[in-house]
Amino acid sequence: MPLRYPILFLLLALLQLQAFAQTPADTTRAVALPEATVTGYGQQLPLRRTAAAIGVIDARVIQQFNPAALTQAVNTLPGVRLEERATASYRLSIRGSTLRSPFGVRNVKVYYNGIPFTEASGSTPLNLLDPAIIGRLEVLKGPAGSVYGAGTGGVALFGTPEVAPGTSRAAVGATVGSFGLRRSTITAETGSATSSVRAQYAHQELDGYREQSALRRDVFALDVRSVASPKTTLAAHLLYTDINYELPGGLTRAQFAANPRQARPGTATAPGTVAQRAFYASRYGLLGLTHQYRLTDKLELQTILYGSGTAIRTPYLVDYERNTAVGAGGRSALSYRTALAGRVLRLQGGGEYQGSFANGRSYQNNAGTPGPLRYDDEITTSTGFVFAQADYSLPADFLLTVAASYNRLHYRIARVNNAATQPNTYEFSRNFRPEVSPRVALLKEFSPTLSAYASVSTGFSPPTIEEIRPSDASLNQSLQAERGISYEVGVRGSAFANRLRYELNAFDFRLRETVVSSTTDQGVVVFRNTGRTTQRGLEAAVSGWLWQQALPTAAAGAAQTTEYGLRAWASYAHNDFRFGRYASGGQDLRGNRLTGTTPNTLSAGLDFSEQLGFYFSPNLSHQAPVVLNDANSEKAPGYWVFGARGGWRRTLVGHLELNLYAGLDNAIDRNYSLGNDLNAFGGRYFQPAPGRNWYTGAQAGWKW
Repeated sequence: MPLRYPILFLLLALLQLQAFAQTPADTTRAVALPEATVTGYGQQLPLRRTAAAIGVIDARVIQQFNPAALTQAVNTLPGVRLEERATASYRLSIRGSTLRSPFGVRNVKVYYNGIPFTEASGSTPLNLLDPAIIGRLEVLKGPAGSVYGAGTGGVALFGTPEVAPGTSRAAVGATVGSFGLRRSTITAETGSATSSVRAQYAHQELDGYREQSALRRDVFALDVRSVASPKTTLAAHLLYTDINYELPGGLTRAQFAANPRQARPGTATAPGTVAQRAFYASRYGLLGLTHQYRLTDKLELQTILYGSGTAIRTPYLVDYERNTAVGAGGRSALSYRTALAGRVLRLQGGGEYQGSFANGRSYQNNAGTPGPLRYDDEITTSTGFVFAQADYSLPADFLLTVAASYNRLHYRIARVNNAATQPNTYEFSRNFRPEVSPRVALLKEFSPTLSAYASVSTGFSPPTIEEIRPSDASLNQSLQAERGISYEVGVRGSAFANRLRYELNAFDFRLRETVVSSTTDQGVVVFRNTGRTTQRGLEAAVSGWLWQQALPTAAAGAAQTTEYGLRAWASYAHNDFRFGRYASGGQDLRGNRLTGTTPNTLSAGLDFSEQLGFYFSPNLSHQAPVVLNDANSEKAPGYWVFGARGGWRRTLVGHLELNLYAGLDNAIDRNYSLGNDLNAFGGRYFQPAPGRNWYTGAQAGWKW
């Protein structure tokens, strides 16, 4: 493995740094890492005792960037890239998982307040979430099938903000900015020791950086939590989104250089996106209920049930699609904690089930209006798994984790009307073979400020409905599920009395039957299996206080401490993602870099705040060139992007909270493409990102 020796060197260097950073003279106390609990694989353990590569961002990180999108905040996590192909058209890549995601989020399992948000079909409508309703994001990198089912990329756990006990608050906010940005939010929340209610509404409009790229989105979120008894906790989560955004389409290199703000022009074989009025419109509703019951001091059961519904309209170059779907499912986990041979043993087991029914109709697209029916499909999907996990504390501060899941998936596609081919109707049904996904991990805690881990995990990712059923009326019945195994080592810790925190991990992921995408001359995305790929990488994150001051404050009637000062942070990822033996057009691509991946990414910045309320957060982002096709003959140039956000935040006389802010993105007006189209027909690879843009806004709240 080419990365083996540099990785070992860096791990040893960090261990030596930690030994150097200890203060032998202070033997009266041990300085521990902050006890930040992460969900992880369901263990609810401090991050330092979790044997996995996990990235976390909270509201403080999100508020350092543009409030209109989560892109920059998510990209502070090493190995994680959130790309925006068009306004609000997101795709999420974890360790190169973008390969099969021309649009939307695939191969990554997403949860919203513990509720399965990834649809039973395998796709995730991430654009339905507004940054204002997100209080925390936890990303598990690599296969997590032992507890979370299908998906070799990883897991993203989104959570809404929690309401502090004894707090009642109402707030309004507004933001305006470049390219017609208009944004407003309204929040109301109240909490006590036994219950809380939080309601939030966010509205956003944008004319768009490019032609044919306007956006309108309305999101409403309601969270209710209640402690019904000393043993029972109940929660309900409602999410409703109404979104409509235009699709500008991909450009060739020459078009991108001449005018990056143009939409895809028409050709002799296909009209342009303006002529076809290409857009995406969706109305989505989700209701989830959570019941948590403590049977004994050692035994606890959590059950989640949900229902969802969506209606989508999408006119594009080839067709006008109208899709409606309903879904339902749930997740249940039983947790048990005991002592075995005098050491802590944690056991958990449970299962998850999702089912959906969708009606998908495709019409001819007559300049943004539906023409004659092309075909009409009824799609039934059911997927589920059961899992079990054990965590055992071994001697010498080792922690062993052993887990596995058993997974099933079934598709049924009934074409009830087909105007294009004969026979007019037919039915296609497919049961994917059962999959067992095990995981073994071992963590060693050297001290309260240093831990290291190693893990081996497997995962699988079946094709989504969109991959089996592309918009050219065909059915890809031969597409196989991806299967892979990942080896990982890592170390995390702190030094200098927690002023410096760091994390480093390395992985070797080997995938079989890798799915890749390409586009036809009509703009239809099609998929195929490629054989084997190897994905090896190194990820690092570091943050530290250059100057720090902790001052006592009073909040919610209790004494608390607020930290001020200057903090620096950086995250870096290096990878070597390669094809195995794979022939495309008669060409052996063995050794070629994986399409859509880049060898290096870097994010860094400063976070300054002081007791009078002023704050300032400059940042930079770098991405090396990205290969755009399997043959590696085309690349998107690398780029450096700089930005900053600053403002003044203060609680005034009474309980009035005021936050005034302004920011600048892409300060040097760099032309670059974010979210390239891969293996695009005619060289239409590029989806230009916005040029230099500004925003400013205010938020006012009243707390009582």
